[in-house]
Amino acid sequence: MLNVAVIGLGNMGKHHVRTYSEINNVKIVGISDIDEKRGQEVAAKYGCKFYKDYKFMLENEILDLVSIVVPTTFHKEVAINVIEKGINLLIEKPIADTIENAKIIIDKAKERNVKLAIGHIERFNPAVQRLKEIITEGRLGKITSIIARRVGVFPPQVKEANVIIDLAVHDIDIINYFMNEKPNEIEANAGRALISQREDCAEIFLKYENSSGFIQVNWITPIKIRNLSVTGTKGYAEMDYITQNLIVYESNYKKEFETFGDVIEFSKPNKVEIGIEKEEPLKLELLNMIQAVENNTDPLITGEVGLEALEIAMKVLDKINKKDKIER
Repeated sequence: MLNVAVIGLGNMGKHHVRTYSEINNVKIVGISDIDEKRGQEVAAKYGCKFYKDYKFMLENEILDLVSIVVPTTFHKEVAINVIEKGINLLIEKPIADTIENAKIIIDKAKERNVKLAIGHIERFNPAVQRLKEIITEGRLGKITSIIARRVGVFPPQVKEANVIIDLAVHDIDIINYFMNEKPNEIEANAGRALISQREDCAEIFLKYENSSGFIQVNWITPIKIRNLSVTGTKGYAEMDYITQNLIVYESNYKKEFETFGDVIEFSKPNKVEIGIEKEEPLKLELLNMIQAVENNTDPLITGEVGLEALEIAMKVLDKINKKDKIER
């Protein structure tokens, strides 16, 4: 039985508490949030102790694992306090607000020999895992492009992050995962359509060695869309992150050579609806970290994986800021 705690009880933090409560081999011994009313309500619902000061909780509870679900600017401070107590930790994405702070967290975790996982939840989506298998098996052939759309209305709980750090970082990580490499070129456009203080819409182009990725993210579309499509030389796949539906279209074509060059004759593709055993990604994420702690293995999303996604997101922001300066 592992003793766990959650620091931060916003929308995602509450889901961490709920999900831990559904896992048999863990016990929620403490939760912490600056909002005492909210904290007391959650503690009463799940039968655990509430601490307004998370440091007091770290001092007074024996903990094996802590989920850090606070605003990104506080990730480093909270993480270091948890690490210094020798406690394993899972930090919600992104790993930190700056690359320097992310590296400090990673180095401190190694120094104290604690497990560090970053909450890139989409890696645990069963549809993502199955699509990765299909790509690896070569069913789509050579991948030429991946397009991701992650759009919807503005989330009021997001107080500080822009759309690149809060949303695009998900698909940056997934596209790298599918491509099995990092992009060598980055281009981006962004705007402040409805929010004046930070970017609420962006289009990101990632150039890989022999393929490309395109990401559209925003907080201005009136419906929530979370999808991704992959085009390859042997087929095409469409995936919905929310419904976990995955469809593969297997190409049927003949290639012939004529005087003026190659001629490709396409016939109707084979449409295959891939069976997915649907599960909650957050539960799979927490189970992965629990198993890492129990078995002394690395979690799927290590600090280094989180750092890689953050580095690319920061390069995107740098591109956007440089364009803004030129336009001014």
